[in-house]
Amino acid sequence: MQKLDLPDATICYAPHFFGPEESDAYFQALEQHINWQQEHIRMFGKELPMPRLTAWYGDRSYTYSGLYNAPQPWVPVLQELKNQVELASGHIYNSVLLNFYRHGNDSMGWHADNEPELGEEPAIASLSLGGERRFSLKHRTRKDLEPVYITLAHGSLLLMQGPTQHHWLHHIPKTKRPVQPRINLTFRHVKG
Repeated sequence: MQKLDLPDATICYAPHFFGPEESDAYFQALEQHINWQQEHIRMFGKELPMPRLTAWYGDRSYTYSGLYNAPQPWVPVLQELKNQVELASGHIYNSVLLNFYRHGNDSMGWHADNEPELGEEPAIASLSLGGERRFSLKHRTRKDLEPVYITLAHGSLLLMQGPTQHHWLHHIPKTKRPVQPRINLTFRHVKG
């Protein structure tokens, strides 16, 4: 994994964590075997569909963006991926949030994974499968720093740890260019 040279952050990226054939197989297995949900969020006084499908698996419940997520039990493909990500990252994870970006209109707004139940300096391992999407980072307070853009490749692993979530926000913007469907898994350790 290569470390990104960013202040107030510890971020490492492995663009080829899995090869193309393995990545294709994992994408197909997740597309078929995950219980995808269309959640709704309250914005501007209205209930709106979240611009992506989601699923929460693991050992602990989790609340983000006002949504309570009861865990679904680990399925074999997720357990297999968890084991490999733990080995590569050196961290233990007890939960995973999956996001299915079906097309360019599916997105994720600016946020940090800094909920109290993730601990003081959470380690978030983000595995990307499917179509490449632009991942953007911006510092919360240092306006002198330009935003950082990474094209998350099929089969790539991005590890955010240390002070990253305190100082940086990240998102997946919408795009008008044609993109293939993408599945993202963010492994995390939720404190009980």
